[in-house]
Amino acid sequence: MSSSTPAPTGAPAALDRADHPRRRWFVLATVALAQLMVVLDATIVNIALPSAQADLGFSDNDRQWVVTAYALAFGSLLLLGGRLADLFGRRRMFLLGLVGFAVASGLGGASQTFGQLVGARALQGVFGAMLAPAALSVLTTTFTQPKERGRAFGVFGAIAGMGGAIGLLLGGYLTEYLDWRWNLYVNVVIAVIAFAAGLVLLPRGGRTGHGRLDVVGVLLGSAGLFALVYGFSQAEPKGWDSLSTWGPLVASVVLLAGFVVRQRTSSAPVLPLAVILDRDRGGAFLAILVAGSGVFGVFLFLTYYLQTTLDYTPMQTGAAFMPMVVAMIITAQLQTNFLVPRFGPKLLVPIGMLLAASALLWFTTLQVDSGYGRVVPGLVALGMGMASIMPASFQIATLGVEPRHAGAASATVSTSQQVGGAIGTALLNTLAATAATRYVTDHAPATPEVLAQAALHSFSTAYTWSAVIFLLGAVVTVTLFRTRAARTALVASTVRPASVVEEAPVLAH
Repeated sequence: MSSSTPAPTGAPAALDRADHPRRRWFVLATVALAQLMVVLDATIVNIALPSAQADLGFSDNDRQWVVTAYALAFGSLLLLGGRLADLFGRRRMFLLGLVGFAVASGLGGASQTFGQLVGARALQGVFGAMLAPAALSVLTTTFTQPKERGRAFGVFGAIAGMGGAIGLLLGGYLTEYLDWRWNLYVNVVIAVIAFAAGLVLLPRGGRTGHGRLDVVGVLLGSAGLFALVYGFSQAEPKGWDSLSTWGPLVASVVLLAGFVVRQRTSSAPVLPLAVILDRDRGGAFLAILVAGSGVFGVFLFLTYYLQTTLDYTPMQTGAAFMPMVVAMIITAQLQTNFLVPRFGPKLLVPIGMLLAASALLWFTTLQVDSGYGRVVPGLVALGMGMASIMPASFQIATLGVEPRHAGAASATVSTSQQVGGAIGTALLNTLAATAATRYVTDHAPATPEVLAQAALHSFSTAYTWSAVIFLLGAVVTVTLFRTRAARTALVASTVRPASVVEEAPVLAH
């Protein structure tokens, strides 16, 4: 909207301008708050599970569904959420997602039965899948100046990386000092604040036209992602040789292959293949997937180590992750303001992968009698690594995408992180459980000392394999990301729309 265009009655013109200099940073704060709510919900309920189980009386075998229901709905519907944001407007879907997430959270907090709690968690995932792509696409289209874009994505990427740790901290506090139900009620408070700010600040419009929704593509993509996340979620309780595990995984391969074929032939694809086939964006999506798969495993096993081996309370466990959060915040700002503009993702993302891998290898040295001081160096290194991976990857994953495909690109970012977390947690959990069983078998009888060492051995196994994942990620990203010279040549030889030409200096890094 130009300055000469009158604003709607009763609304200042600035409210409808995404480029208003005093509004952009408030838009970032609003979007970041919503993103924090969605990301921390993947871990905040974990610490509350024992209390919720005692209150509602569900079994150990059933408790996984409190976490899995959210991941299944969220991971499988993200592509649909991104397409809806493109079709019906980012602002509209953002606000609708906030309302739905708040309602679902309130229902979950008020649950009186296990079924009600699981249903509410699934509903949270549905609206989270609507909210997350809209939030990132708002950011993508609001910040187009290279320097400001880097800072904005630095904040957003840091929140995406540290949201799980914040969830552990907040979950520990709420469970210990209030009630497990407040781990869900707190979302209502966050959503109300974000909704009020979004209603005032977010620019109207963002709808890309009267395109149609590819129902077949949506069904293939959503079913394929559902089967993928579900299959991996069954690996730990059922085993890799169970039909419940490999059956959905085989189905996911077939469905996702059909999805790719459909996207090549559809006139209105849910995910235009050009979005993911670009080398830089493809490398960014893989980096986010690797980071998600590695870090969620750390949260899981380091939480168990702190609580079961070092006898930390839920609140102490959450607070123990603060060095990682602080390291991530500081490093993310240094990266986005100084290092990314100078060196680009080809250097910094692989370095972040190596830092994360080194942190995980450090965790393998933890013993039953290790103090917290031995945990801190690994947490700091991991925070620095994640802050080197996430902001640069988030920025380049959506850079140069046509505005009409912003929702699809944003959905792919969120899908990479969510699916990576689901795969990593299931894979590492299964490897850890197998290692613990073998250790007990080899060191019978199962005395308390043997059981303690078996648990420690299982954690070490998970850390080692997580380090391997990050090392593979370093190789893949350094191979896929373009060099500075190659990216500069690409920009110079490609005719781009004005909005993308503005961003060419960033592409040159």
